[in-house]
Amino acid sequence: MASTDADADAVAVELLPFIRVYVSGRVERLLGTDTVAASLDEPTGVASKDVTVDPATNLSVRLYLPPAVAAGERLPILVYFHGGGFMVESATSPTYHRYLNALASRARVVAVSVEYRLAPEHPLPAAYDDSWAALAWAVATAAAPGAVDPEPWLAAHGDASRVFIAGDSAGANIAHNVAMRAAAAPLPGGAGITGVLLMHPYFWDASNTMGPALEDRIRREWRFMCGSPDVRVDDPRLSPTVQQGAPSLAALPCRRVMVAVAGDDFLAGKGRAYHAALVASRWHGEAELVDTPGEDHVFHLTRPGTAAAAKMMDLVVDFVTR
Repeated sequence: MASTDADADAVAVELLPFIRVYVSGRVERLLGTDTVAASLDEPTGVASKDVTVDPATNLSVRLYLPPAVAAGERLPILVYFHGGGFMVESATSPTYHRYLNALASRARVVAVSVEYRLAPEHPLPAAYDDSWAALAWAVATAAAPGAVDPEPWLAAHGDASRVFIAGDSAGANIAHNVAMRAAAAPLPGGAGITGVLLMHPYFWDASNTMGPALEDRIRREWRFMCGSPDVRVDDPRLSPTVQQGAPSLAALPCRRVMVAVAGDDFLAGKGRAYHAALVASRWHGEAELVDTPGEDHVFHLTRPGTAAAAKMMDLVVDFVTR
């Protein structure tokens, strides 16, 4: 029997509050679809622009340069991976554009906000591969600008000896996995990662169970993100603290890590477990846990004018400029 328009409009997958996928294959994103153009931000004086990294995959980044950078002055590079469950949001959204403008201004960094491919059109590991490629491109441009197509801001002002990677939620998951990839495949020019910032990371582990409903939600989301009904939640990419099959956190190739959790966030226990496992691994660096009581997931992005958000920005700036 031939399918009808009504059949095509039936919902095949619904993951609230993020996304619906219809039987026809149409994808409807329910949030994170607004965008803003790159510009000169008047409140901060930060300039931004969009740069294509790889035309074959449509990989691009939004670069941010703080004001009054002197000729020859080198600034830390901060590569940022946005959140959104691997399926919504964008480096060009108002939320992330506002945050990166503020962060570039306060921390005086060249910020590289990565526009990675999203599920379900591009299931994992597409987001990991794009994020790694963007990081390698940024470092290569700063470390040896003559070896690649020169990007003026990074070539003139990026300091490949001071590289930070950061992200929130799914972006924090990406930051961890990109850092672990750098342990196995060094960055161009022998550059290292100075610090990793994990803000309210999207992780899983067997401890601090969240109850059947939330656990089922994580399983459904992870299978959707990976495009496979067979993928397990103890996949080391989602569950970096599992004992079997996960690379040792002791191999994390950076000197400092900050893990931020929010007390009312259902993922907070997973972030705390990650920090504890990192310390227990005898990793050689400095691991800091920032635990904000009474706040929910990514509060610093959703409520930027609050005292809690201002304090979180202070901590992030201190981490980068320390």
